[in-house]
Amino acid sequence: MSAPFRPKRKLVIGVIHLQPLPGSPKWGGNLKSVIDYALADTRAYVRGGVDAIIIENFGDAPFTKAGVDPETIAAMSAAGSSVRAATNLPLGFNVLRNDARAALALCAACGGSFIRVNVHTGAMLTDQGIIEGSAYETVRYRERICPAVSIFADVHVKHAVPLGDFQIEDSAHDTLERGLADALIVSGTGTGVAADITDVQRVRRACPNAKILLGSGITIGNVQEFLRHADGVIVGTSLKVGGKLFHPVDPRRVATLVKAARAG
Repeated sequence: MSAPFRPKRKLVIGVIHLQPLPGSPKWGGNLKSVIDYALADTRAYVRGGVDAIIIENFGDAPFTKAGVDPETIAAMSAAGSSVRAATNLPLGFNVLRNDARAALALCAACGGSFIRVNVHTGAMLTDQGIIEGSAYETVRYRERICPAVSIFADVHVKHAVPLGDFQIEDSAHDTLERGLADALIVSGTGTGVAADITDVQRVRRACPNAKILLGSGITIGNVQEFLRHADGVIVGTSLKVGGKLFHPVDPRRVATLVKAARAG
């Protein structure tokens, strides 16, 4: 069982964007190559000094709004076990688009400490259709298999718009108090797009005691500004070679961003 993930300082969480896995349209047929690439990114993040790592099946587009297929979980478990063996950093999982049960199962199998859930409460209109939160099932399933794992939940997640006229502070409060999320994530409109700083401020005012993370668009240039209002960042794109999404992680970029986050 993993230990509770309760950091005492501003967090920098590095994202491992897995290459296409078995069953996805762009699957290349070589799982070892996928794992080797993930391990190279892991080593870059460790060298750069991040506080934790989260693994996503980012290469599996288009994503399902429901549960992923068994081969996806099996492949992510193989990758997660390899990453777990390579580092003692806290490890998390985000199973796209919104399979919180699979993410919790991966934590239980691979020694993970936290999951990211894109839609934990409420309902969002996404490119996969309408996705409804399943906080009831997610929280109870966690109690069954990995009660120490933390749930990091998006509020008005990227690549989506809320159904209904819900203000972000109201959704944040419900996600925290009624969905029992352990941390709230605020993001921009899409991958690599920074959040609106006023949205972060509104969530902070609505949930003054919550752990708030930034879920997209963090760069060396803006990390200090955002960390004035938040407790940590989840970052991937800007830490790749040349800042390009599908390039490998650059340990020098990681180290520079971590230094800026610590200085702030």
